Amino acid sequence: MHPSVWLVGAGPGDPELLTLKAVRILAQADIVLVDDLVGEGVLHYCPQAQIIRVGKRGGCRSTPQSFIQRLMLRYARQGLTVIRLKGGDPGIFGRSGEEIEWLARHGIACGIVNGITAGLAAATACNIPLTLRGIARGVSLVTAHTDDDSPPPWEALARSGTTLVVYMGVTRLDDISRQLQEGGLPGHTPVCMIENASLPYQRQIDSTLHEMPADGQAAGLRSPAILIIGSVAAQAGTQATSCSEYRSCMIPCSQEA
Repeated sequence: MHPSVWLVGAGPGDPELLTLKAVRILAQADIVLVDDLVGEGVLHYCPQAQIIRVGKRGGCRSTPQSFIQRLMLRYARQGLTVIRLKGGDPGIFGRSGEEIEWLARHGIACGIVNGITAGLAAATACNIPLTLRGIARGVSLVTAHTDDDSPPPWEALARSGTTLVVYMGVTRLDDISRQLQEGGLPGHTPVCMIENASLPYQRQIDSTLHEMPADGQAAGLRSPAILIIGSVAAQAGTQATSCSEYRSCMIPCSQEA
């Protein structure tokens, strides 16, 4: 059955990071339900579609998930090609599982198009390898924000020996720092905080696990931002210009190559 609804990953914001498949599917769209974090340049690939903004951003007023799902179902039943356009990748903190299950219960076929997740884009934009032979043999992607407000298993993550890539952690820097240190991760562990990854106004703030809350506050770190915690974060900025104020620097996308 040909899907009438597509869950498409828009990547971290830079339209050049779209996949060819995403561009092709966007060109076929009748309706595009757009997340708040989707870069405006991405919408140039679906000029014929009706754009409906259904923003969802941590800490802000969001469109209810149930309403978004009803919209997908309504338009799909009208025979239209519907795209749920998500920042990053649909399968990484993108609610794809519950949307696919809900649509399937209503007899609607759904396809998925992967996108580059913000954690990966943030790392590569700052020249950070998330794995590095002899130093980091794995990666843990974790969100600091959950619907029931329960914390991730920070102590177990501290002992995992993996690079930690933390999404939606800007408002919880104190808790993250404290609990990871209580779990045994040294306070001098390198940290890189990346705001608006891949966009022209991307900011990079280099710190340590102990200093992360103070440095984040001093720099005015805001969402959307990614935290990369681990020895590999010391690799950050090997090709980037730097400035001393707040240990941060502005990295134009045009200079990342």
